[in-house]
Amino acid sequence: MINRRAALRTAYTQFVFLLGGADHEQMERMRKYLSELCRGWNVHQVREIVAETLHELIDPIIYDEAASLIEEHHAAGRDVVIVSTSGAEVVEPIGGLLGADRVVATRMVVKDDVFTGEVEYYAYGPTKAEAVRELAASEGYDLAGCYAYSDSATDIPMLESVGHPHAVNPDRALRREAAARDWPVLAFNRPVRLKQRVAALPMPSRPALLTAAAVGAVAAAVGLFWLASRRSPANHSE
Repeated sequence: MINRRAALRTAYTQFVFLLGGADHEQMERMRKYLSELCRGWNVHQVREIVAETLHELIDPIIYDEAASLIEEHHAAGRDVVIVSTSGAEVVEPIGGLLGADRVVATRMVVKDDVFTGEVEYYAYGPTKAEAVRELAASEGYDLAGCYAYSDSATDIPMLESVGHPHAVNPDRALRREAAARDWPVLAFNRPVRLKQRVAALPMPSRPALLTAAAVGAVAAAVGLFWLASRRSPANHSE
C-alpha cells in the first residue's frame, strides 16, 4: 500500500532508531510521518494484507532471552504486559504470539473504517509511565514488585516507576543512566524464529492486526515490555 519512496523512507527511520536510539525531536518526526502515511487507508484492507503477510510470507524473529524471561515470569505467576510506542495494530498480534497478558500501545484514529492520519493515544516517554500506573491501579498490581525492561532512554520514566527496572541492549543514554542508578543491564544476542522457539503457540486467527506503516518497527515492538506481579497476594512481594 506504499510506494517505493515511502518504503525506503520508512526503512530509514527504523534504521535511525535501531542504530542508537532517537531523541524526542526525531521520534516526533517519525510519528508525524508514519501517521500521515496511513491516512485514508482502509482498516480492513490493511488487516487482510498483514494477516496474509504474517501467515504466509514472514516468520517473526524474537530474542531467545526475551522468550525465556516471559516464560520465567509467567511461571512465577506474574502478568506480562507489553508497552510500546509502536501502533497497537503492530503490538497486539505480536503480544498474542508471545503469550502476553496485556498490551499498551499507540492507537490511531479510525473514522468510517479508514485511518484519519491522527493519533488517538501516543504511548511514548512519560505517557508510558502514566499508562503503567493506571494499569496498576485498575488491575491491583504492586509497582514496587513489578519488573520493567527497555532499550531506550525515552523509557526512563517507565523504568523508574517500578521496583525492578532493567536496561536491555540499551542505547548510550540509557546505559549511562543504568550505571548511575545501579540498574541491571542485560544483553540479548540470540535471535530465534518465533515459530521455532514457541512451537506450541498457535498463530493468531485471521485477520491479524498490523499497521503496514509501522511494519519496520516489529522488531522493536517485541523488545519493549514490562512484567508485573499478578494480583495474588503471594506474588506481590516478588
